[in-house]
Amino acid sequence: MSIRVVLADDQAVVRAGFRTILEAEADITVVGQAADGQAAIAEARRLRPDLVLMDVRMPGTDGIAATGRLAGPGVQDPVPVLVVTTFDLDEYVFAALRAGASGFLLKDVEPDELVDAVRVVAGDHGLVAPQVTRRLIAEFVRSSPLAPPPDELRGLTDRERVTLQLIARGLSNAEIGDQLSVSPSTVKTHVGNLLAKLGCRDRVQAVVYAYEHGVVTPGEDPTGRGADRGEEGRR
Repeated sequence: MSIRVVLADDQAVVRAGFRTILEAEADITVVGQAADGQAAIAEARRLRPDLVLMDVRMPGTDGIAATGRLAGPGVQDPVPVLVVTTFDLDEYVFAALRAGASGFLLKDVEPDELVDAVRVVAGDHGLVAPQVTRRLIAEFVRSSPLAPPPDELRGLTDRERVTLQLIARGLSNAEIGDQLSVSPSTVKTHVGNLLAKLGCRDRVQAVVYAYEHGVVTPGEDPTGRGADRGEEGRR
């Protein structure tokens, strides 16, 4: 089935470019467009797409506010939002993720990376642009008071807790499997279980959750095996 996308950006040329890239793919269809946040909300609620590709800076209701109304905490039947913006400032990243965005990319992303991102988010997996490192999230949370450990954390098994820590480090299922000496399918099971227990919609929400509640801290290796491959291996 085709992935149905709504484009929200105040620049018509940007929307046209994204539409050309996405509709060149057989499995993606752009079903609606909006030039501001309020129109994006209306189109998303009317069309119920698989995701909204959302700009941040738009007139009237901006992309962060629109994201919160479509995918924020407490929203019933949320619509996944992939934020794509020129601005990689910390404040936009954190605001977008906390508003409920399932992903964050910069507009200089390569066309094939944009297509991959749409498929990933539409498949209920979150992502953050490689340029927007986990270090930024860690620095933001380090400067903010940690939220009290919620009851649901106590419901995680030891293996699920370590899996959550490794997700927060940015490791893929295959990399987590290597770290824990288990198969990717077993990791997938752990990930699904912990997301359900924590009430997180996707991996991006799990990353924010882990940092906000002190499950992982910068520089920590949850496996006790030395440097974090997910961080060091990408430098």
